[in-house]
Amino acid sequence: MNNNSICGADCAKCPTKDECKGCAVTNGSPFGGRCVAAEYIRFGGKEKYSEFKQELLGEINNLLRANDIPDAAELCELSGKYVNLPYPLPSGDYIKLLNDKNIYLGTQIEFADLGICYGVVADTNFILVCSYSVDGSEPELIAYKKR
Repeated sequence: MNNNSICGADCAKCPTKDECKGCAVTNGSPFGGRCVAAEYIRFGGKEKYSEFKQELLGEINNLLRANDIPDAAELCELSGKYVNLPYPLPSGDYIKLLNDKNIYLGTQIEFADLGICYGVVADTNFILVCSYSVDGSEPELIAYKKR
């Protein structure tokens, strides 16, 4: 476990580790935004956070099944910087729905042979499901559910 981590994440594996002081040092705001893991652990402890992740995973899998998408196996802490995709609007404009500075829970379900991925991003307030090409282009919003 890394001393800079509240949730036990291995900060050494993070691609943005040079931009981050660690959530323990920043009181759960390593990039200046909210971190669902740090907030939950601070108020409920690691056991309650683990229970929350399992409950959320069940909710996510119900939403995935409703959209004919295979179940997600696990949820990981993800920087908004990497999962805040620009979704096209009918007007031709694009909109981002997340905050680059926040840490969310999410996962990717990849079908490389088909050239498509499904992404899931969530926190205590919402679940977002999208699809995109394996290179991250052509994002499409599939579902957004308030919790």
